[in-house]
Amino acid sequence: MKEYKFYGWEQADVPATAEEYKQIKNPKHLYDLLSEIWCADTCAPRMRDEWSKENMTLGQCSITAFLAQDIFGGDVYGILRPGGNYHCYNVIGDCVFDLTSEQFGDEVLSYENNPVQSREVHFAKEEKRLRYEYLKEELGKKVHAKADEGI
Repeated sequence: MKEYKFYGWEQADVPATAEEYKQIKNPKHLYDLLSEIWCADTCAPRMRDEWSKENMTLGQCSITAFLAQDIFGGDVYGILRPGGNYHCYNVIGDCVFDLTSEQFGDEVLSYENNPVQSREVHFAKEEKRLRYEYLKEELGKKVHAKADEGI
């Protein structure tokens, strides 16, 4: 079995609930697909200079978490970070996972007692909404291309 480095990967076996993404087996499969999409253009602008393929989840948290919510349902929660921003992750029933936790290296984050995040608040920033829409569009293309290949 492939080992992942994102938080909660061991229990990340929830199925897609959205019909348009039914080919995505679970959050680990989504991570694999997004690994081919995440780029400097999908990274938060304030972090772009630090983004690299080696740290591909840097600056991708909210757009990734809300896209995962579109696919698997559940809620998006946020860990308050220094500077007042929230790092977003997903909770679906008892399943807690953070597809972008690798960006923090060895730092241990607390995934308990955090506030629910609202896409309306996050996407009030147009640049963030546009990055989310781009990520979603690119994922759709990848899913449909793989479906056409029979994968």
